[in-house]
Amino acid sequence: MSRKSVVVILIVVSVFLSTFSFYMWQVLKTPNLRIGQKDGDFALLIPRGATFETVMDSLNKHDVVHNKLSFRFLAKLMKYTENVKHGRFVITKEMDNYDAIRKLRAGIQDPMNVTFNNIRLKDDLVNKLGNRFEFGSAKLGSLVNDPQVCQKYGFDTTTIMCMFLPNTYEFFWTTSAENFLDRMGKEYKRFWTDARKQKAEELGLSQTQVQVLASIVEAETKKKDEQPRVAGVYLNRLHKGMLLEADPTLVFAHRDFSIRRVLNRHKEIDSPYNTYRYKGLPPGPINLPTLNAIDAVLSPEKHDYLYFVARADFSGYHTFAKTYAEHINNAKIYQQALNQRNIMQ
Repeated sequence: MSRKSVVVILIVVSVFLSTFSFYMWQVLKTPNLRIGQKDGDFALLIPRGATFETVMDSLNKHDVVHNKLSFRFLAKLMKYTENVKHGRFVITKEMDNYDAIRKLRAGIQDPMNVTFNNIRLKDDLVNKLGNRFEFGSAKLGSLVNDPQVCQKYGFDTTTIMCMFLPNTYEFFWTTSAENFLDRMGKEYKRFWTDARKQKAEELGLSQTQVQVLASIVEAETKKKDEQPRVAGVYLNRLHKGMLLEADPTLVFAHRDFSIRRVLNRHKEIDSPYNTYRYKGLPPGPINLPTLNAIDAVLSPEKHDYLYFVARADFSGYHTFAKTYAEHINNAKIYQQALNQRNIMQ
């Protein structure tokens, strides 16, 4: 072979190696994910039993991968196609193919923040929380409607709502429904410190009764500085053996949360949640009260008020009264304000 031929071969091989090296660099390290996207990172959910094609279908559906061929090539080279792990994985647009595939192959999940509040019904709770996890709402619903499961945590199927304290919690998407409930049970026990238990005992209420009353307080006012005063009113009525006559319990009994003005016809419903008809607290919470509302019941304002009505300025605050006559006068002022705004129901 002539010297010239050897030089040509060396040049061809060098060009090939340079080209291949450049291509491999692009495959490995060139940003290839969320190209041109502006909506931030992508949370890839891979269910149990998923295949590599399932993963690609999800990535393609959300237009995550720019160069699909290079992604597939490297996935095959790194043997990810044979080692798909289930879970929730956050893919960032700064990632290259290698970083993303290495993360997926190793099964390095990213936790998610689960926040819940402003929930009235158990079904709403089940749907809102269950759908955030792999186990789904049907599984969670079956557990919280199972008397034996509820009894395990010290509740029944009505009061189990009390175990879910509104807050933000960190979970993995693959957490089982049973482990999720165990975690909620631990958070509940952590909240109910000895000091809080002592306060409940001094009020003559169980922990569940405190939270049921807190749910009424929460429905009556969102003003944190007013919640202890409202709690004081209801505690005064309870201690005197009076009906609570809490409008929010009627709204809950009717399951019509569009009601803005409780009328006499609403008070006719035969329901254990009708506190105009039945004495004491209703059988369960009418929402998930905030931690602030629970503490407001545990540390109520001490006063002699027995009545309150919303202020006519619609500020969200209330006017309080010690006598029924005074309350009726306050109520007339508020009703006139409702009429002026044409709020009839």
